[in-house]
Amino acid sequence: MTALPRSQHIVASGHVAAVGVTVAYVSYTQEPAAAFLFPRMISTVFVVLALWTFGKALMGRTKVGNGLSNTAMKNILPGLVILLIYVFWAAKGLGFYTATTIAFFILLTLYDPAPHNEAKSWIKRIIITAGFLAVMYGLFAMLLSVFTPREIFF
Repeated sequence: MTALPRSQHIVASGHVAAVGVTVAYVSYTQEPAAAFLFPRMISTVFVVLALWTFGKALMGRTKVGNGLSNTAMKNILPGLVILLIYVFWAAKGLGFYTATTIAFFILLTLYDPAPHNEAKSWIKRIIITAGFLAVMYGLFAMLLSVFTPREIFF
C-alpha cells in the first residue's frame, strides 16, 4: 500500500472515529435517559467499530483499494451535500419525517439510473419513497418509541 492511500485511510477513519465519539458523548449526556436508549446503543457500536477501523489504519492493516478517485468523489459529493443539509438544518427545521422523505426522494432521484424523462420511473420513485417513510415511521414511532425532532410538519 502506498503512502497516499494509507494516509487517506488514517485521515478518513480518524474523522469517522471522532464523529462517533462525539455522537456517543452527546447521546450519553442528554436527558431524559429513556429517550436516548436507542441512540446510546447505536452510538456505542458505532464508536467500537470506528475505533477498530482507525486502529487498523494506523497499523497499516487496512485491506481496501487505493483510496477514492476523483470520479468517485464527484459521484459521492451530491449525496454529501444533501446529508449536510439534512443533518444541520432540515431534520430540525422541517421535522424528522418530512425532511427524511425529502432527502430520500432527492437521493433516490440523483442516484437512480432509471431515465428522468419517463413518468413510470417517477411513479416508482414516489412509491419507493412512500414505502421507505412507512417503514421509518413504523420502526421509530411505533416499534422503538424513539423521540424524533419535531417542528413544522411532524
